[in-house]
This record gives sequence, structure tokens and C-alpha cells, in this order.
Amino acid sequence: MVILYIFSFIFIISPFLPAIKHPHWFFRTADFIRLQSIAIQIILIILLFFFGNINNYLDWILAIALIGAALYQINKVYKYSSLFPRKKTNFTSNGMITLFAANVLQTNKEYDKLIAEIKEKDPDIVVTMESNKAWEKGISSIEKTYPYQLKAPNEAFYGMHVYSKRTFDNAEIKYQVENHVPSIFFDMNINETDAIHFCFLHPAPPSPTENETSIERDAELMLTAKTIRNLNKPIVVCGDMNDVVWSRTTRLFKKITGMIDPRIGRGFFSTYSAEYWFMRFPLDHLFHTKDLFIGKMERSKNFGSDHFAMYYEIQLKQKKKTPDTPIINQEDKKVVKDIINNIKDS
Repeated sequence: MVILYIFSFIFIISPFLPAIKHPHWFFRTADFIRLQSIAIQIILIILLFFFGNINNYLDWILAIALIGAALYQINKVYKYSSLFPRKKTNFTSNGMITLFAANVLQTNKEYDKLIAEIKEKDPDIVVTMESNKAWEKGISSIEKTYPYQLKAPNEAFYGMHVYSKRTFDNAEIKYQVENHVPSIFFDMNINETDAIHFCFLHPAPPSPTENETSIERDAELMLTAKTIRNLNKPIVVCGDMNDVVWSRTTRLFKKITGMIDPRIGRGFFSTYSAEYWFMRFPLDHLFHTKDLFIGKMERSKNFGSDHFAMYYEIQLKQKKKTPDTPIINQEDKKVVKDIINNIKDS
């Protein structure tokens, strides 16, 4: 029973660690494993009722606390599940761009499997993350189909490539926070008169093996949000954000940009880890402005990476005006400013 008590205590306390708002990976990890943590909490509750003593107050306190902690976490993740009522998306389309976004895993050499996935989906845009020169060469055969390219390869596991059937306008490769972590921005016409502004990101995660804190990742998301929130055009932000969608930072990003997460009511679409089904988190995201909608949204088959890729059909709503810039309160403005200033102080 001692071991059961210890685990119960850990899973009562740990779900609330992100609420401390400390950027160290230790405090942020609980956000990533909420789905797994809920499953463990349910198991612990069952074990307490099965092996516990009905006359023991400690068993009752632990069971009630576990139920409370589980409900807290379920409230965080529920709307991203397929059980949440999904809003109707039967809008009239005024043009479509299809997108295939993949974290390829730099050390993965199964280029043909990715090429097969690309051929099957036949998207307008292909984005690869963690792609170095070897990956650039390994999938170079797709350049016949995708004659327009933006390339930022590196050997630091943060290279990025964009391949397109359509031309880019106002294309930029930026290094917003770290000099080995590129972000790619461009406009692309979705019909004869309207263009979408695309932002592709792959910020580094907080972890014992990479950045000790989430300062760099959070700053990149906030810098991107500040850049795009005043653009009066349809916008898509996509990539391996190395963050879960229910985290404080990602929720703040959506709040100050007014963007929509199309997975709400469709399912978690957990993309990492492709290798271990019991340790999967939704790390690869797409957010869009309210003048767009997502038709089909699919996760790829395993192509040798530690991530699954995502395929999206991005459509422009007919006669839908681009929404005004969201108004944010002083408290949120201060939080955004502090997050960005943290990178200057680190």
C-alpha cells in the first residue's frame, strides 16, 4: 500500500505543476502527459477502492483527491477529443490549398516512405522539419512536382524546407529567437484575388536534453503572434510547436491572435511519438483565422520518423470578411511582454 500511496500523491500533485508558471521543463512536463496521467489516475482510483480500507480516512482522502485531479485534467483536454460537440464546417469554399507537414526526424533515412506519403496525398505544399542536406537530397525527386522551394537545412535537428506547386510571395526565412531554429513565412494565392499568409514554426522544446526551460519556445510563439495579429488577411500557422494545445502558452497564442484550432471536436491527432502508442502527445499543430476552414484533416502513416505527418485541406470561406484584431487586456499584454523579455534576459 505504501507504493500505491506514493504514486497517488505524485499524480495528485503533478497535474497542477504547470499552474506555477515556471518555465523549467520539470514544471511543464505535466502538460505534455495529461492523457497518460488521466489513465494512471483512473487505475490508481480503482486500486485504492479494490485494495484500500473502507474505514481508513487516508484512502478516502487520496481517492477523492485523485478524482478531483482527474476531473481537472479532463476539463483541460476534453474539447480536443472527438467527444466534444464539433461546430459545423459546411461553409461554401472560395478556394483551397492542401498542406502536408512532416517532422521527418533528421536521423531517419526512409526517404521513400515519405515520398510515398506525399504522392498519395498530392498536396499543394509540403513542409519538412528536422530536414538537413541529406533529407534535401533524399527527397529531391519531388522537386519536379514542386518547382518552388524555400530551404533552410541544418545539422542541429531544426532544418526546414517548403516545397510548393504554387509560387511564393513575400517569402522570408527568419531566425526569430535561436540562430539554428528557422521559421518560414510567405503569402500564397488561394484564388485569383485572395492570398493566405503562412507561418511555419519549429521551436525547441523544454527538456533535459535540449533547452532547460520553455523560454525560447514561448518567446517564438509570442513573437509570431505579435507579428501576425495585425495582418489584415487570412493566416495559417503550422508546425511542430513542441507544445500541447491545452498549455497556457498555446492558449495565450490563440487568444491574442483570435485563431482557431481545427482539431476541436475531431480528436487529439497525437503526432508524437509514432514509435510508442502509449506515449503520444499532440505536438504538431495548425491554427487558422476565422475566414478559413479546414475540410479534411488526416494523420499520416508511419514513415520512419518519431512523428506522424499531418495533411490539411485549407479552404477560404465564401464572402467571409477577415476578422478584426482581437482586443487583449492589460494583463495579457504584460504576460506577452514578459515572455518576450525573458529571452533577452536569458
